[in-house]
Amino acid sequence: MTRTVVIGIDDSEFSEYAFDFYTKQAMLKGDVIILVHVSEYTSLVQAPALLTDPVVVTELIKEEEVKVKRLVDRYSEKMKKLHLGGKVKQMAGKSGEAIIAAAREEGAGLIVMGTRGMGKVRRTFLGSVSDYVLHHSEVPVLVCRHPHSEEHKK
Repeated sequence: MTRTVVIGIDDSEFSEYAFDFYTKQAMLKGDVIILVHVSEYTSLVQAPALLTDPVVVTELIKEEEVKVKRLVDRYSEKMKKLHLGGKVKQMAGKSGEAIIAAAREEGAGLIVMGTRGMGKVRRTFLGSVSDYVLHHSEVPVLVCRHPHSEEHKK
């Protein structure tokens, strides 16, 4: 039986830890992996001052594209080494909403993601992508807390 697993990725150690945890602890033979990266283009162009200078916006977008390519290459290599099948899906918008949308589109049976382990005060004001996904997902969510997160230091 094939299971589709959506794994939220970004360029953080928390994301990489979640991917590695999944492949070592939770992966089932035959899993199809959909790596979901939510581009930060929307946050790049939200500052009104930037919108007046198309050269600055274009440069910021090019820099983001280079970062995304490095990220995709890194995870593609990891998947190749582990002989895993799947693909990378780039999304735009709010991270939590995009991960939920990708899971629905792909018919996922599991979502895997890391958490930055923000303290209660920061999480209250900033919100949390993992909290959003936990509360809006129609399928099980595996949230992997990195051993170096803030809450583990207490």
